[in-house]
Parts: sequence; structure tokens; C-alpha cells
Amino acid sequence: MKYTYFPGCSQETTAFNYDRSARAVMKALDHELVDLPDWNCCGATGADVMSDLLSFALPARNLAKAQALGDQIVTICSACYLNLFRVNSHLAGDATLQENLNKVLGEVNLHYEGDVRVRHLLELLVTDIGVKAIAQRASRRLGGIRVAPYYGCLVVRPYSEFDGPDLPVSMDRVLTALGATVVPYAMKTRCCGGVLMTTRKEIGVKLVGDLLAPIRDVDCVVTVCPLCQLNLEAYQREAARVVGAPVSVPVLYFTQLIGLAFGLPEGELKLTANLVGTDRLMKRLQQASGWV
Repeated sequence: MKYTYFPGCSQETTAFNYDRSARAVMKALDHELVDLPDWNCCGATGADVMSDLLSFALPARNLAKAQALGDQIVTICSACYLNLFRVNSHLAGDATLQENLNKVLGEVNLHYEGDVRVRHLLELLVTDIGVKAIAQRASRRLGGIRVAPYYGCLVVRPYSEFDGPDLPVSMDRVLTALGATVVPYAMKTRCCGGVLMTTRKEIGVKLVGDLLAPIRDVDCVVTVCPLCQLNLEAYQREAARVVGAPVSVPVLYFTQLIGLAFGLPEGELKLTANLVGTDRLMKRLQQASGWV
């Protein structure tokens, strides 16, 4: 099956390894992510500061274009998911917003009714394909590795459409089915600081340190958000001051770990693009699960 796919800006740049691994996993499951033509930035976390209407218009343009192609759109970025979903949520009860928004969209010959289903790839994998089918596709077990699942604060809040807002388990279920040991991690939905790393770095580093401090004896952290992945991986040296000890733990996208279980080549999953090396993780998998 083909799904209309909204890549988002991060997946074209710092998180291209997320994009490539997501496409590879979907292909391995006999599905395809097809890029939304002529997509634009969703507004990320800054558009609403400039203009409330702009913060709706940017993602709505993408939804209007997706509307012409079908009834749903898939993304892998938590911020993109939030902004796209937010449009639908607000339009459902605000006729004035819908009128104003469609006036803006009308300037580029678009119109949006508010009925395109917005989906995060994690939800799609669990709901449409199913945990059992994912496990059956795996050619290698993730046995012997301990992983800390980190969802971040945007994918299940404020719109807890497919998982619990405080204790999500969808990613845990997938990784457990693939053989990994998912360790209890109470910080799994705490904020990583987001763009504070560019405005109030000392606060951002403190938040990352708080997230990394409880993680002990794990082989990797696994996440669904490109900004979370970047913050948790790129600032480990600075965060070590908060933790009070050196920190060096790989932070993988959930699609990369699924891809490894599927037996996909490391090159397809772009593991070398991760900032913290995965050599120890791969060695651990080879020793514990007999990978070759």
C-alpha cells in the first residue's frame, strides 16, 4: 500500500537517517511512503510566535494538498504530527477559523475541509500493520540488548490519539516483540528542551542531563522524534556535568532498530550518520543473538 508522506524539514537535513530508515522499513513491509508533492514547512515551533493564523495556514496547506490525494497523511516527525493534527482539532469546533484559513488557502487555489487523517508512523505500524506482523517479518532477534524507550513530549500530548499521554507503550510493544528488553523509564515523555538549545542552552542541557541521568546499563535509547534524538545525542558531553559522570549512549530512531531486526543493511539505515557510534551496540547484538 502507498501512503502519502509528509517528510518535514528535519528529515531533509539533520534527521535524514530517520527518513531513510523509515522508508526502508516500510519497503520491507511491502508498503511505500510517497512524498507529498510541493510540501512546505509545518511551522515547527516558531510560526505561532509570528502569527496564530500563519501557524495554522502552513500545515493546512499541506493537508489541503494531501486531501487531493486521499484521506490520510503520514509523518515521522513529532512536531509535524502535532502541527498537522492541531489544524484538524481546531477546525472541528471553530467555523471562524475555518473561514479565515480557507481565505488564506484560496490565495493559492486550495481549500481544506478538515478531514484528512493525520498519522504518525509509529501509530500506523502498530495499528495498520500490527505488532505481530512486524515481529514475523523480523529475520533477527534483538535479544540481549536493553533499550530505554523515549517518546518525548509531542507525539502523545496534547493529542493522545493512539497512546497514553503519560505512559505510552506502543513503541515498547514493538521492541519487546522483536526481542529487546525494554527497561522501565519514567522519563519517557519528559521534554528534551526542544529548541532551547539555540536560545537558552543552559536550560536545554539541564533538561537533557535530567533525561540521561536515570539511564543505567542500557545499550541504546530509542526515540520517535528527530529533535529529541538530536538533543539527546549531540549534547551528551555537556549533559555529563548534570549527570556527574561521562555519558556515551547511542540514540537510535525506532525505525533503525526495527530495520536491524529485519536484517536490513546498516547502510540503508544510515547508522553511520548517528553522532554516537553504534559499534558497541552491534557487537552486543552479534554476541547475544548470534548475528553474522
